[in-house]
Amino acid sequence: MDNFWEYLQNLTDAQSIISFGFCFLLIVVFAETGLFFGFFLPGDYLLFMSGLLCSSGRLNVSIYTLVLSLIAAGILGNYTGYWFGYRTGPKLFNKNNSLFFKQRYVKLAEEFYTKYGGMALVLGRFFPIIRTFAPIFAGVVKVDLRKFTLYNFIGSFAWVNTFTLTGYFLGRRYPQIKDYMEYIILGLIVITTIPLIVAFIKQALNKRNVKELK
Repeated sequence: MDNFWEYLQNLTDAQSIISFGFCFLLIVVFAETGLFFGFFLPGDYLLFMSGLLCSSGRLNVSIYTLVLSLIAAGILGNYTGYWFGYRTGPKLFNKNNSLFFKQRYVKLAEEFYTKYGGMALVLGRFFPIIRTFAPIFAGVVKVDLRKFTLYNFIGSFAWVNTFTLTGYFLGRRYPQIKDYMEYIILGLIVITTIPLIVAFIKQALNKRNVKELK
């Protein structure tokens, strides 16, 4: 347990994040929202932290520049994911599992998209894995580009503003919040992970039911 808390403390070390700089934040957001190997990156956490650090002046950019740049990175990331899925096509479903690619993630994105339609590109922004693979799947099924663009802009705007501005205004209102970052990050992990665990359990139960019917 001590090692776990130490890991969280390392994640929330502001100095280590600042050392990578503003461009690193943009690269992470871009990768997690469009590159299939970016699903493990802590996008929610970095958005929140970037807002928090901006509020204290430890991230040397204005909140306007920060938010607009992160939104742009999220939009470009989704376009990249869409292009990748469009070019790869249905053969993506036959790709072998590897360290950075899992078939079950594509299936999860497929089920999420089937359930919510185009809104999956907005709602999916708030869930790890889904926000990476939803635009890729949209490309695979060749969603109309104008429709994709609309949901892409709305999703990136909502996601970035929710986490970044929450961190920013909490940091302005409660400067001491930095002393409780381990608990906040743990809460973010739990909130965003529970729906995925439920989805994986449902997926596994459905597969078992199908096998029993056969």
